[in-house]
Amino acid sequence: MLPLRTYLLCLCASALLLLPLLAACNTAEPTPTNTSPPDPTPTNTPTPGAPEIDREALIALYNSANGKEWSIPWQIGAPMDEWQGVTVDSQGRVVELILAGSDLRGHLPPELSNLSQLKVLSLSVNQLSGEIPVELGNLANLERLELDDNRLSGEIPAELGNLANLENLNLNGNQLSGEIPAELGNLANLVSLGLARNQLSGEIPVELDNLANLLVLALASNQLSGEIPVELGNLANLEWLFLFDNRLSGEIPAELDNLTNLYSLHLQGNRLSGCIPRSLANRLDFRASDLGGLPFCIE
Repeated sequence: MLPLRTYLLCLCASALLLLPLLAACNTAEPTPTNTSPPDPTPTNTPTPGAPEIDREALIALYNSANGKEWSIPWQIGAPMDEWQGVTVDSQGRVVELILAGSDLRGHLPPELSNLSQLKVLSLSVNQLSGEIPVELGNLANLERLELDDNRLSGEIPAELGNLANLENLNLNGNQLSGEIPAELGNLANLVSLGLARNQLSGEIPVELDNLANLLVLALASNQLSGEIPVELGNLANLEWLFLFDNRLSGEIPAELDNLTNLYSLHLQGNRLSGCIPRSLANRLDFRASDLGGLPFCIE
């Protein structure tokens, strides 16, 4: 299992279920003509205490991702905290949206950015397509963004670099193209960055060396080229480094020897040359590593 110690920090309190108010006015002397308005029906009434904008954002997802065909469709007339995968806080605000493996098909609506208190957005293992909305970069409280194993295409929005509280960014297993945005280096709290199994090209941005808390860096199975940045040697907490099946070239940076916590290193399927520092090799678990046949350096 990946040692993502902060992965479970985002579990929030269960929702406070508020009952709708019932009109119960009795008249002492009823008049022959009833002029009172009819009692409101609960159908389509938003959950009391939860902003309507949160409800509208979720309905936008329901409509754009073929909600009626989900494995567990939402009952739109029910309170939001009864909807599958939705967690609200004591104020009725949506803080978690977890619909992994729920047969979502369609695209991500930009209205999701209106869930301003959202901490977890997990839509993994579905059939979502289209581009990642740039508006997701407005989710200032987001800690986990998991869109892996879908059919998303286009470039990774640079705006995701605005998510200052993000700890886990998982976009593995899509059809994303273009270069890795240098702005992802702004995610100072990031623990895991997964961009593997896409169609990304260009060089690995040196700005990733700013990710001081990073434990997992997965860039495998893309079309990345150029040399491995020496700056990756600054990732002092890194434990897992996956760079296999790209078009990387040049020698192995000696600076990788600075990764004293590195446990698993995968370099196979590239055009690398040179040798692996022996001290680095001695720290690796070779049951969880593949150095692509590169020799150890003679010291």
